[in-house]
Amino acid sequence: MTVQPMIPPTAGEIVVIGLGRSGVAASSLLRAHGYDVYACDDATSPKLADIARELTTRGASVQTGGHDAARIARAALVVVSPGVPPDAPAVVAASNASRAVVSEIEIALRYMPNVRYIAVTGTNGKTTTTALIGALLRALGVTAPDAGNIGTPLSEVALAEPQPAWVSLELSSFQLHDTPSIAPNVGVLTNLSADHLDRYATVGDYFADKALLFRNATSRSRWVLNADDPASLDMARGVAGDHLHFSIAKQSDAWYDRTADSLVVLDAPLLSRGDVHLLGDHNVANVLAASLAVMAASSDFRTPAAREAIADALRSFRAMPNRLEVVGEWNGIEWINDSKATNVASTLVAVQGMTRPAVLLLGGRHKGEPYTALAQPIAEHVKHVIAFGEAAPIVQHDLANAVALTRVDGTFEEVIAAARGVAASGDAILLSPACSSYDMFNNYVERGQRFRELAAQGND
Repeated sequence: MTVQPMIPPTAGEIVVIGLGRSGVAASSLLRAHGYDVYACDDATSPKLADIARELTTRGASVQTGGHDAARIARAALVVVSPGVPPDAPAVVAASNASRAVVSEIEIALRYMPNVRYIAVTGTNGKTTTTALIGALLRALGVTAPDAGNIGTPLSEVALAEPQPAWVSLELSSFQLHDTPSIAPNVGVLTNLSADHLDRYATVGDYFADKALLFRNATSRSRWVLNADDPASLDMARGVAGDHLHFSIAKQSDAWYDRTADSLVVLDAPLLSRGDVHLLGDHNVANVLAASLAVMAASSDFRTPAAREAIADALRSFRAMPNRLEVVGEWNGIEWINDSKATNVASTLVAVQGMTRPAVLLLGGRHKGEPYTALAQPIAEHVKHVIAFGEAAPIVQHDLANAVALTRVDGTFEEVIAAARGVAASGDAILLSPACSSYDMFNNYVERGQRFRELAAQGND
């Protein structure tokens, strides 16, 4: 079943709220197709001023430092960037005027009628799984960019000529909320756990947005699901289409045979665990999910030659930046950047994957989850916690009885200095914060980059 994306069939101004990369891409795509665009952002900065000038040259009307509520109320359609919360004044203005609100993804799909895509969502692992899927598709000789929440807006891909045959598409819960036409060739649900409780009132509300991956399921749909995650299985129960499963604990459509130390996909060994250069069992699950999703996408992708190409691509794949990325080893201490771990569940799998005594850097802007779920694995794998950022008092309260803990109320440089002070040769220093970065940094990427820089200082 083809689901027609939502876009006004007649002329009318479209409002784009938020001038991050996705907002700029949506505005550019809409202008390229002749729509009148009013783009706004309540913030101001030199960077936004440059963006406003760029979009103005493309014919858009742009406002920074505020918005025109009356103009939003007259909009034919409102496009909201995923980073803009639902209580932002401009979004409230659209809601009060009963304007239809969609994502940048929705706009892009309107102009990619022939694209085939594998969509990935979940609480953790979705970015790595998306990158793996893209790498495997490209290894099979098809054009297949990674897009969506992974960093490249789908609207940028829609502007390209020629358009790709396939897209590996990462979708956040925020994007799913506003993409009514989502209907992937293959959909992947990596796992589910509490997250974004700074934006959702309840875990149930967050899960409800994740479930929108399945909103247009038909008997022809194909879904790749985590057999080890009851919440994911519950969410997909009764959903139309073929259900395929991956597991690191038991035999499945794709599974980890620990006895043979082999990754098995669709009843045949694919490659050995030692050929996968990614830390932790959770990354084994990501590899299994990606391989299964690609093979499920087309019979051409599961021939003997295709399987060998997939195995070769997996052997060459390396950890993505900020995701259990080993940035170096100096003085016998391994430095691991897991800045993308912005929730407790993600930090949990990082801690459980440690093979060295770890000094864990934990903190940032609190997202509403208690840290007590980390206590037992920290006691088993972590020798010292450095609690930092706005969440430091909460981390200290929740974990002080579980492990040696130092609270640092200063700069990130002081956090790193404290970690150096307690680490010894043979240890690992692990940045896996379980928090967002917005108290000290603009985003987790900036936080990870600063970690890399500080890790290398004085060790040349």
